[in-house]
Amino acid sequence: MKLIFLGDVVGEPGRDTVRAAIPVLRERFSPDFFVVNGENAAGGNGITPKLSIDLMRAGADVITLGDHAWDQREIVPYFATEPRLLRPLNFPAGTPGYGSVVVTGNGKKLGVINALGRTFMGPQVDNPFLLVEPEIEKLKRETPHVLIDFHAEATSEKIAMGRAVDGLATLVVGTHTHVQTADEQIFPGGTAYLTDAGFCGSHESVIGRDIASVLQKYRTLMPNKFYIAREGLQADGVFVEADEASGRAVRIERFQEKVKL
Repeated sequence: MKLIFLGDVVGEPGRDTVRAAIPVLRERFSPDFFVVNGENAAGGNGITPKLSIDLMRAGADVITLGDHAWDQREIVPYFATEPRLLRPLNFPAGTPGYGSVVVTGNGKKLGVINALGRTFMGPQVDNPFLLVEPEIEKLKRETPHVLIDFHAEATSEKIAMGRAVDGLATLVVGTHTHVQTADEQIFPGGTAYLTDAGFCGSHESVIGRDIASVLQKYRTLMPNKFYIAREGLQADGVFVEADEASGRAVRIERFQEKVKL
């Protein structure tokens, strides 16, 4: 089993980056599945039904979200129609949408879980550490391969999640900070781990936003719109290969794929 996870897609440049990068990554790694975090796809704030469809047409098998899941109002009814678009598992019971899914491709199955951290994060969500493990067990009735996108701010919380499910999940990868970390590893139980995948979009920026607009905010402390940057396109992510029978990771490789349109 081979899979690729792509970090947060930021605005139109991020969407363009994903469309350009997926064919290149497919040729290089021959993955069975692509999972993409799309929570900043709509101008940096959430995702719309159209953009979800566009990313799936570009090659995303599953789209995960995060704390911006509800930013675009029209996405709320769409969740009921598209189980491959995930919002965090630990939103309150009855919240529209799904926190996990099992997808099939190339005769294989992959379970995907989206969860939201609580340390330094806005939404008051349920405890992910109490919900993720039972969800893994549910998905593993169908497949030994489970990927977790843990959308969180604190490095310690992300590492703790990886350690908590070591031996249960194939990959735990963090999102939200937009800065790719260099700590890719395979834990003793066979779970591949990366604290943050980074982001897809303009890297001539401040985490995807126009440099001048961000600097103005820091210098003046006045309200200011952070525009989406458009130069230096790059797709950040991670490739994992796992044993077919056990779901244990045998290889992990992070990448920063520069693209030109």
